[in-house]
Amino acid sequence: MSDALHTLWDSLPYLLWGAFPQGELGGAALTVLLSAGSGIASAVLGLAWGIGLAMARGPLKRTLTLGLAFLRAIPVLMLIFWTYFLLPFALGVSVPGVLSVMCALSLVGGAYLAHAVHAGIRGIGAGQWAAGLSLGLTRWGTLRHVVLPQALRMMLPSFINQWVTLVKDSSLAYVVGVGELSFVASQVNARTMVYPAEIFMLVGAIYWLLCTGLDRLAHGVVRRAQARAPVVMNFSGKGLERFA
Repeated sequence: MSDALHTLWDSLPYLLWGAFPQGELGGAALTVLLSAGSGIASAVLGLAWGIGLAMARGPLKRTLTLGLAFLRAIPVLMLIFWTYFLLPFALGVSVPGVLSVMCALSLVGGAYLAHAVHAGIRGIGAGQWAAGLSLGLTRWGTLRHVVLPQALRMMLPSFINQWVTLVKDSSLAYVVGVGELSFVASQVNARTMVYPAEIFMLVGAIYWLLCTGLDRLAHGVVRRAQARAPVVMNFSGKGLERFA
């Protein structure tokens, strides 16, 4: 047991940040970087696509719905392969594996968040739309100033869940040689070849700490935002559906 603990202790710096600063950043630090980058990008994409679902009409909405359904249907692993091999071909330049994985995770996360944003917008009563329009705002102005501030508070739990999922999905980056936590754990296991159970239990504990820390941090931000937000009386607006 002492030998296992000694091995884990010696391997811990490599698991946390790879060969940095003498070499490339890796391990849990790269997992955090991947998750943060894809989390921000997926939030932007999800917000844009969700607003598009709520506001678009006709062929544009059907096309957007079909595209999002496609991104949600294909496995994340397959999308990582596509972005890793197709992006350099499409752009004509070499794309780092980290960016290709971040692109894949952002597309998948954005597709899921788009439906959360759409549901949040549709969950705001038609009376709120009518109130904004009665003040002389356009539909887009009503969305920006009246509907979205209320809807965002409803969407935040879905955003948090998706960001936690992205932390775990970042482990799939190992298939294209990106040295995140799972990749360096496999390297440590291949080097020692003695304590695989202990190594991957430690890796699981690191993932748990990352996900739990993100969840606690995000919920704390949500609670503070909700405490500062003004209370809005959201009546149903029955009979005013034409405004939404």
